[in-house]
Amino acid sequence: MNVLSRRSLLAIAAVTDIALHARPMPVSAKALAARHKLPPRHLEPVLQALVRNGLLKGVRGPRGGYELARERRRITAGEIVRVAMTAYEDEGTSPLPESRLAETIVAPVVKKGIEAFLTELDQVTVDDLCKQAQVEEAVDEIPAADFTI
Repeated sequence: MNVLSRRSLLAIAAVTDIALHARPMPVSAKALAARHKLPPRHLEPVLQALVRNGLLKGVRGPRGGYELARERRRITAGEIVRVAMTAYEDEGTSPLPESRLAETIVAPVVKKGIEAFLTELDQVTVDDLCKQAQVEEAVDEIPAADFTI
């Protein structure tokens, strides 16, 4: 059973990918989508939400794309999931049950579980994910930065 939504998993993967590939140039949504075998339209809403919440920076122009807004050791998986969860709260949601049982018993238990889950994800940084990806060789060769002018 997967507790995280597909969009939350996509958001974590996208931020980690950007952390690994955004040097020397920002990562385009098109390149990001190609690496994850997704249509770019699936990425744009979550990338924009991550920009609005200060986790990513959007760079405009022909060589534009996305890069981290903060150091990768200062961004946690929990933060990314919170952004992804709020970015799609109103999209296609089914109605919530309106009963005393749901409101007084079930909702508090679920809320406590979600908070514990997110607290655990807050212990994992993008830096941790990048290091693990490199150790496990889970990414293609990352080009070395070229600083020649």
